[in-house]
Amino acid sequence: MTRKVAWKPLDKKVIAVAVEGGIGDWSAYIGAVEGKNHEEEWEEVKRNGTKLPRQVAEVLFPEFTHLSWRE
Repeated sequence: MTRKVAWKPLDKKVIAVAVEGGIGDWSAYIGAVEGKNHEEEWEEVKRNGTKLPRQVAEVLFPEFTHLSWRE
């Protein structure tokens, strides 16, 4: 099963990443990056970013809101 992942740069050095879980849930993370290559840097945010509050994540990634929020 392919899980959906989406990322958005919020600044040259800040990326937000949304990740679909394996049970129809999702969460989103934010993190600082060097700002050299977002195409690669988003993966580090996915692994080690700070979890966003649900309300913020829903604004940034409305395409995930049909899924349950991962607490």
